Amino acid sequence: MVTGGAGFMGCSVVRALLANNAKTVVNVDKLSYAGSLERLQETSQNKRYHFYQIDIADPVIHEILCKHKITHIIHMAAESHVDRSITDCQPFINNNISATAKLLDATRRYFNKLDSSQKEAFKVLHISTDEVFGPSESDAPFMPVSRYAPSSPYAASKASANLLMLAWRKTYALPTINIQCSNNYGPYQHPEKLIPQTIYNAITDRDIPIYGNGKQTRNWLYVEDFSTGLLKLLEKGRVGQSYNMAGSRETENIELVHMICSVLDELKPGTDGRSYREQIKFVTDRAGHDRRYDIDDSATLLETGWSASTSLDEALPQTVDWYLRHLDWCNQILQDPAGDGDVQTRPRE
Repeated sequence: MVTGGAGFMGCSVVRALLANNAKTVVNVDKLSYAGSLERLQETSQNKRYHFYQIDIADPVIHEILCKHKITHIIHMAAESHVDRSITDCQPFINNNISATAKLLDATRRYFNKLDSSQKEAFKVLHISTDEVFGPSESDAPFMPVSRYAPSSPYAASKASANLLMLAWRKTYALPTINIQCSNNYGPYQHPEKLIPQTIYNAITDRDIPIYGNGKQTRNWLYVEDFSTGLLKLLEKGRVGQSYNMAGSRETENIELVHMICSVLDELKPGTDGRSYREQIKFVTDRAGHDRRYDIDDSATLLETGWSASTSLDEALPQTVDWYLRHLDWCNQILQDPAGDGDVQTRPRE
């Protein structure tokens, strides 16, 4: 079972599971503004794939687990946008904390009915974020067991979900694993996020907003690399442990935006001959904006053999090209009445 499988990262995981011959893949997604079944059009006719438009807090989750005899859960359903959490934290509390607790309780009741061999194989993987550790203020990267110090309501909600996973492991012996990953990017990411938003704003002749001085540093992980690593952790990850997954390169936000503009200048030159960089506009920094994240994923490499293999220089042009060919999808997503009306005018991560 993949929760949030119609989301950007979730759909990549669903496709990877089916490509790796998973017997049954159940996608549970309530289809909020960030969910899109268009991401999974090619899987809709696969007889091994099943979709339920259901909130993870719904008690029917227990029935679905029983019906499909689920052996693993990858919990990805979440509100994931920092800016939205600052504007209104309540959906993040409801969906990332309360709903996660209800999912865990339904899972616990199902798990208790399994025989010993089924319990031995069962795993719950929770996908979290490097933001739970707060800003990196030294040269030492955060380890999977580093202290949580979240800065935003979003990060606090994901840290809380991590703690729920640990508590259900200790109290109920539920076999849980937490996975903190760095910023993902790639095709089908919602246009509210930094990379697709920059592309969309550039080619629609809007300002490209950058928070503060743009020197905030992030580690970027290509979404297909993430899915590959997640499947390895699904197989080899040790119950009760926590793992980090990072990309291969740290990049300042302003550098990343410059890279995108350079790719656009080559793939879709402006009619007036100007560089897209001229559309960059520095705006007031975000409240509580962390300067840098840095996580150590050596344990993941040691235990699974995985490390990010796709460079930003390689995948970013491919990503830009994908968005240039899928502007209709972006326009459709942005017209969603549940979406954010000023999505084009604020910098995002």
